[in-house]
Amino acid sequence: MSTEKFLPVEFCKGNNGLDKIVLRESRGSSAEVYLYGGHVTSWKNDHGEELLFVSSKATFKPPKAIRGGIPICFPQFASHGSLESHGFARNRFWSIDTDPPAFPTNSSSKAYIDLILRPSEEDLKIWPHSFEFRLRVALTPGGDLMLISRVRNTSTDGKPFSFTFAYHTYFSVSDISEVRVEGLETLDYLDNLQNKERFTEQGDAITFESEVDKIYLSTPTKIAILDHEKKRTFVIRKDGLPDAVVWNPWDKKAKAMADFGDDEYKHMLCVEAAAVEKPITLKPGEEWKGRLELSGVPSSYCSGQLDPQKVLSSS
Repeated sequence: MSTEKFLPVEFCKGNNGLDKIVLRESRGSSAEVYLYGGHVTSWKNDHGEELLFVSSKATFKPPKAIRGGIPICFPQFASHGSLESHGFARNRFWSIDTDPPAFPTNSSSKAYIDLILRPSEEDLKIWPHSFEFRLRVALTPGGDLMLISRVRNTSTDGKPFSFTFAYHTYFSVSDISEVRVEGLETLDYLDNLQNKERFTEQGDAITFESEVDKIYLSTPTKIAILDHEKKRTFVIRKDGLPDAVVWNPWDKKAKAMADFGDDEYKHMLCVEAAAVEKPITLKPGEEWKGRLELSGVPSSYCSGQLDPQKVLSSS
């Protein structure tokens, strides 16, 4: 252990000289956030293991969004609207929020950063609504990663606006064919590979053997991703985000993406806390809050099966 003073928040330069913030907890966990996109690109546990996936071919060159980590999809998810896919928040430069709103102090963590995005003149041309988007990224003392988004309608013209949203989280997994997702069984979903047609999930758990791009509706506040090989379970907790998007491009789509390695689909899975089916509408002065908390917990084997119920039922 070095004798240098421990810094919970450090401002430095990242790829291509872009500004980034490194958050650290005393037990060893860390996270990295780029001002470009308000984009979390790294989340490591206290053993230094990377829990998020970022493509080896991600460019870190504006205006292209960073491939991997946690892109912020706002004010539009995917092609659910008239804007470019996933909106513009993920390829704008955010600012440090010097006057953040009061947050409930349920954590003693000093490892957090507050960012803010306001529309530029160019943004107002393509999406003519005045807003403030505040984002807090925090590491808890236990190493959980928390993102809290607050979107406020700051217009003076008396008009409401509507938006869709997702935390487009790319998880790092050992092998996509060894992974299952629990908590979404029996739910309805819109299948983006079949013109957003509505189906009901039939399986006990979601497993992966081909491309998947689904929006699960009215999902629980807790979802688990079980990675058998790494003996690790990711627990996703969310508030204000009723939907959950599950995405893996598989081999053909992976090869078609310039900023994604041909075989990298095997080592990533997107499970995204989202509000897509029913857009969020804010009147002037109103604020929406969407919270995401991610934790990585060791999984214990039980006759070759993990026990997800313990994970899902524990607080």
